[in-house]
Amino acid sequence: MKPDRQVVGIAEGRVTRGDGELATYALGSCIGVCLYDRPRHIAGLVHILLPSRALAVERTNPYKFADSGIEELIRAMERLGAVRAAITAKLVGGAQMFQVDSGQRGVGERNIDAARQALQEQGIPILGQDVGKTHGRSICFSARTGMVHIKTVRMGEHVL
Repeated sequence: MKPDRQVVGIAEGRVTRGDGELATYALGSCIGVCLYDRPRHIAGLVHILLPSRALAVERTNPYKFADSGIEELIRAMERLGAVRAAITAKLVGGAQMFQVDSGQRGVGERNIDAARQALQEQGIPILGQDVGKTHGRSICFSARTGMVHIKTVRMGEHVL
């Protein structure tokens, strides 16, 4: 039987369980944060666009930002029965897709830092990551196994 696959768009978050899969495409400077409760086979994925709501004009969508998006995704997983102490994370994305002035940090690097900080504040350990560099990525995340399958245009495919 083919698993149920939900697509997570930019500034969206979704959760699934059992045989479900979550996928997001074209992660450039954005970060895909994959949260997983292994004992309960509950998976959550958020496609983060920006590091923080602090400097944003439009703040209504919590999934748009690392700080609020991760917190909101944890709550959605807990509503499905996840236990916060069992949740772990994998990070994908945060590439530098465009040249920035020397001495300035690109949005990808800032997104990586913000996601790591938000996970640390929530007490969620990071078990794996494929972040930075200069290439985009697409991912498929399995609630059954916790594996994150990563595809890139020029760098091949691999699993976290």
